[in-house]
Amino acid sequence: MTAQAWFAKMQAEAAAALPDLPRPDFAKVDYRAWPLSLTRPLQKRATFSIEAGAEFWAKGCVACDWETALAEHGDLLEKYFGRAANFKENRLLGENVAKMEQGLFIYVPDNVALAEPLTVTYLQDSQKQEDFALHVLLVAGKNAAFSYFEKVASQGDKEATANLVVEICALAGSRVKYAAIDRLGKNTTAYLKRVAWVGRDAKVDWAMGMLSDGKILADYDSDLYGQGARAKMNVIAITIGDQVQGLNTVVNNYGKKSDGRILQHGAILQKSCLVFNGIGHVMKGAKGANAQQENRVLMLSRSARGDANPILLIDDNDVFAGHAASVGRVDDQQLYYLMSRGLPKPLAERLVIRGFLGPVLTKIPEASRQPLFEMVERKLIDGQELE
Repeated sequence: MTAQAWFAKMQAEAAAALPDLPRPDFAKVDYRAWPLSLTRPLQKRATFSIEAGAEFWAKGCVACDWETALAEHGDLLEKYFGRAANFKENRLLGENVAKMEQGLFIYVPDNVALAEPLTVTYLQDSQKQEDFALHVLLVAGKNAAFSYFEKVASQGDKEATANLVVEICALAGSRVKYAAIDRLGKNTTAYLKRVAWVGRDAKVDWAMGMLSDGKILADYDSDLYGQGARAKMNVIAITIGDQVQGLNTVVNNYGKKSDGRILQHGAILQKSCLVFNGIGHVMKGAKGANAQQENRVLMLSRSARGDANPILLIDDNDVFAGHAASVGRVDDQQLYYLMSRGLPKPLAERLVIRGFLGPVLTKIPEASRQPLFEMVERKLIDGQELE
């Protein structure tokens, strides 16, 4: 069977399974009325651009569209596609697999270490009423080490649905630094699934900036299957206007002595809503595992709504686990102090928010930190202009 035939068969299986697949569960987020199904024609034009240094290509790495990947790297797709993100998990993930016509395949071979990050920009074109479905498969070979920087943005203001899935397979001993900045438009309703399968002694560091303006469901998972596997999930989110964002950030410890950490901070402006669900699950047999999380939300308006829900599930003994959570309003004394020094209120608010987000921002790789700083500032200014 050719790779093309194999993938067509998988898409048919996913399509047939859709009616029976469950909707994803997002505690305290009622998204039943959201237009998350891909009902419009799908965007078929090229949706991404790749920036890679000469070293990337010289060392035999791969970054190509889905059609090329099926033609030239079908064996790798068949081996790794769906390992991290199985379409049977939920209906929105199943719909992505069943209907996707575009995708990106990235492969870094065994023992290859890259000094320069790979940067990919994804463009959701909202100049026409078309939906956007994209699947990214990123495979880090054994003992490979590299950084990946992803930017997702909208162009135009037509109503649309976006369904983006990124799955990472980090094989034994590999090191992956993954950074993403999302800036989808106000009229784009999106489901974002980012998930990593982490092998023995491998490590995946996530840094994600949730700066979109529309309704967003974000489903982030790190599955630590190998002994000594590690993941750090650093997330910042800002909501403005009447926007709603719901995030499930999950670490599943399967391997012995695996280590998973969640750190997410968010700021809420105007009448918007932000929900952080942090979930750490230590499975039976994961002795010596460590699951830690911190979820904090800052509200800048009495009309804002926020939740920070830490959940720990422990199925074995001899493990380490802990959590911290807070939901609070901006400190008026901090604002008063800054304003008494001559700062206008909008600038004072932005300084307070940046300070609140600081513990997460400082953990983001230096190469992507400055662009994220700039996008955070832009989003905050956009939000203040709505007042």
